[in-house]
This record gives sequence, C-alpha cells and structure tokens, in this order.
Amino acid sequence: MLEQFKDHIKKDFSFLKKSKLLIAISGGMDSVVLTHLCHQLKLNIALAHCNFNLRGHESDDDETFVLDVAEDLELEVFIESFDTETFAKDNKISIQMAARELRYNWFDELANQLKFDYILTAHHADDNLETFLINLSRGTGLEGLTGIPAINEKLIRPLLPFSRESIETYANTKKMKWREDSSNASTKYLRNKLRHDVIPVLKEVNPQWLQNFQNTLKHLNGSSHIVAENVDIFLNKAIESMDNNEVKFKISAFKKLAYPKPYLYETFKEFGFTQWEDILNLLDAETGKQVFSATYRLVKNRAHLLLSEINSDKSEPISISEKDNKVETPFGILFFDEADAITEKRNNLIYVDKEKLQYPLILRKWEEGDVFYPLGMKGKKKLSKYFKDEKLSLLDKEKVWLLCSNNEIVWVINKRADNRFKVTENTKQILKIKL
Repeated sequence: MLEQFKDHIKKDFSFLKKSKLLIAISGGMDSVVLTHLCHQLKLNIALAHCNFNLRGHESDDDETFVLDVAEDLELEVFIESFDTETFAKDNKISIQMAARELRYNWFDELANQLKFDYILTAHHADDNLETFLINLSRGTGLEGLTGIPAINEKLIRPLLPFSRESIETYANTKKMKWREDSSNASTKYLRNKLRHDVIPVLKEVNPQWLQNFQNTLKHLNGSSHIVAENVDIFLNKAIESMDNNEVKFKISAFKKLAYPKPYLYETFKEFGFTQWEDILNLLDAETGKQVFSATYRLVKNRAHLLLSEINSDKSEPISISEKDNKVETPFGILFFDEADAITEKRNNLIYVDKEKLQYPLILRKWEEGDVFYPLGMKGKKKLSKYFKDEKLSLLDKEKVWLLCSNNEIVWVINKRADNRFKVTENTKQILKIKL
C-alpha cells in the first residue's frame, strides 16, 4: 500500500510535498495509517486530535494514545478538549453535527494561526460509499451522489481511493496499534447501520461492488460538470440584473425550457430552498407570491422571479429635531439646509415650506394604511395603491421609508413629495432636504 500511496500522492497531490500539513487523527485505524504513510514519505506533518468527552475514560485514553503516537514518530501534536453535549444543546443540533462543527472550526483556527497549508483527513472509499447511500436514502440531487471531494479548499482526503480492507491489511502487516471507538459498533446511527448491515450484503452479492461504485462516481462527477456548464450558459440568459440586494430572473427563460424544474433546482439549491413544487408553481403564480428558505426568499413579480436575502432589519423610527442639519439613516444621510429658491429637481431631494413642519420630524418605514397627497396631483392616495401604480416589487416596497410631520407624510423618500408641504408664493422659509 505504501507504494500505491506514494504513486497517488505523486500523481494527484504532488503539491503536498512542499506544504505544511495538519493531520486530523482520532486514534482510529484510518487516521493512524494515514499518519504513518505520510511520515514514511517524509511529508511535513503535525497532528491534531479532538477530545469530545463523549465516552468517558475512552475519550481520555484516545487522547493518551495519540500523544504516544506523536512521541514515537517525533511529531508535533495539538489537543483540544470540547464540551460537545453542551454545545449541541445550546445550538439545538445533534451530537454528531456538534462534533463536526467543533472539529472543523478548530482545524481552521489552527491552520490560520500556525500557517498550515492543508488539513488531511483519513476518509476512504468505504466512507465514500456510506455517504453516497446516506444521501440516496434521504433524497438528493446529483451533487449528493458525486461522493466526498478529494480536495475541498484546505481539506485534503488522500485515502479516498483505498478501501477499508486494504487499510486494515496494511495496518496488520505493519503490526500497528490503534484505538477502537465502541460507539462505531452501535447501529442506532444510520451510517453504522449501513456499514454493518447493508454494505456487507452488497459486497457479498458482488465482490467488485466497491470498485464498480468508484467507477460510477467518476461518471457521475463527469455528468455533474456537464450539468454545471449548461446551467451557467442558461443563467447568462435568465439573469436580467443583480446587485447587492437582489437577483432578477426572467420567468420567460424558465418557461421556454422543456423541463424547467431541474433548472430551478440547480439555480436555487445553494440558497437553502427545498419546496421545489412551490417554486415551480411560482412561474404561473400571481404577483407577490413568495417561497422562503431559512435565509432567502423568492418572489414572483410580474415577469420576474426576485431572489433576495431575508431582511431581519427591524429599524426603529428616527426622531429629527429642528436643530439637526445632518441625520444618518440605514439607507444614507439626510441633509437639511435652508434655501432661497428651488434650483434643482431630482428624486433624492425635495423643497418644503418649513413653517408647515411640526418638529420633531419622524423617519419611519411605511405601513399598510398609510395615505399621502402626491405632489402634482389632486387628492389623496394610499401608499399601497401608489406602489402598485409605480410597479414596485414586494422587495422594493419593503425598502421604502417615510419622512413625517405630526403623523402626516412629508416625503416618500426618493419617490414623491407630499403636496401639503410644497413651496408656494406665500412661503417665507424654504427647507431643502436631500438624501
């Protein structure tokens, strides 16, 4: 196996020879073998071990064992102890998810602080098969069937081509010692149940199962690249505009497709959406219909789908006194200056009769039921009707702020001034308000 590993590193990971490497070592067979193989190749390695304190004295014995391995091989070793159960409870996640998050966050900290180029983990071919079957059992897209990536930014998995059986044979041949995690024998976790009860049956049915699976992964990864390229070509046509607040997609681009649902999935999967039938139905829904993920939302707005991050901003009203000539707001800076005459007309400024204002002025978000008297028009109008006439999307409406005097709207900021405060021939003091 050493020669195979050496050839694998030379062919696919030659950059590791000149890199500073951190090996994640649990004390189990896989990570111990990885450590010995890298040490045999004289790679520049150090060890990192997590004590999750989940198995009493067993966890402490694992830590002691790793320290002994590091001493025998004369390697630097880092140990971190975690209160995993408390972390899981506080963050309302499973113990497995908590351990994963704690582990990789710490590895990243070590790599950044001590300038490690890469973090090596001991995932192998059987781990890949287990992950594939887990994803398959839960329902997944193509990306869930392409296996564990050999390279994921700083994470490197050099044992992926090797089976658990070949790793164990090598460990026994070299008379290596390792620690057995007693929790791995339990079948209450899906991964362990697949490992002990399902995969052995598959290998019994076909002894070449693992090799055939690895060949299938290569084909699936190739197909994944083809899909990604086609989605990129499609998105170049489908995206009409994008900025920091939203991405606007042309519905017509999706409706021209024979099968729009897969393209919707590939387009929006990374934003946490799961309600694919609801998203498909958005294409023919009424304007204003929305679909939410935990952090994003998709809104139907006439001929477009608008993607935006969910805005948790609950901005409080801002009070403005007569002495204020400059006010910072969540959307910019408002300037208040006296003027001799109206000299310019733009959306970002208004001129008002100062004597008609009652201080303090209030700056607030618009609300349902708000009414104003649009400058240049007779009579009043509901803001909701004004927004509809102006064809503002739901997202645009949520960004609207109002400048008010004694509960009366002075200015729909950046949109329209109110007729009641306009400058007339009887005005004695003109106030210029500019965003």
